[in-house]
Amino acid sequence: MSGIVVESPRSPGDSGRLAPQYRRSKGKGGNFEMLAWLFMRLSGVVLIVLVFGHLFVNLMVGDGVHAVDFGFVAGKWASPFWQVWDLAMLWLALLHGTNGVRTIINDYAERNATRLTLKTVLYLASGTMIVLGTLVIFTFDPCPVIDGVKTVSTFCPAP
Repeated sequence: MSGIVVESPRSPGDSGRLAPQYRRSKGKGGNFEMLAWLFMRLSGVVLIVLVFGHLFVNLMVGDGVHAVDFGFVAGKWASPFWQVWDLAMLWLALLHGTNGVRTIINDYAERNATRLTLKTVLYLASGTMIVLGTLVIFTFDPCPVIDGVKTVSTFCPAP
C-alpha cells in the first residue's frame, strides 16, 4: 500500500467532538432521546402482543375472517376489555410510528425551519388520528337504530 492513513472520524486530536456544522444543539439535550429510544423498544414488545392477540381473535377464533362484519365488531366493542385493548393498540402504534418518523426527520432534515415544519405536521396528524380513533372506539354504538328499528343482538339490551 502507499502508506495512506485514514484517521478515525473522532480521533483524540479533536476531543471526540463533532465538527460545528454537524452539531444541532449546544447542550446535552437531557434524557428525552434516551427515553424515546426506550419507549420504542418497550412499545414494540407490547405492540407485538396486542397485534398478534388482535389477529388471533379476529382471524382464527370462530369462523375466522368470514365472521368479521359489523355485528362482530359491535359484539367485541360492547365489552370494555376489547375497547381498552384496541385503544392501547391504536395509541401505542400511533405513538411508536410518530416517534420513528420524528427520528427520521431529525436525521435527514438539515435546516431547522424544515425540521420544525415537518415535525409540526407530524404531531398535528398524529394527534388528530389519536383523537378520532379514540372517539370512534368510545362513541361506537353497538346497538344502532336502523330505519326506526333498534337492532337486537345478543349483546344489546332488550328494547
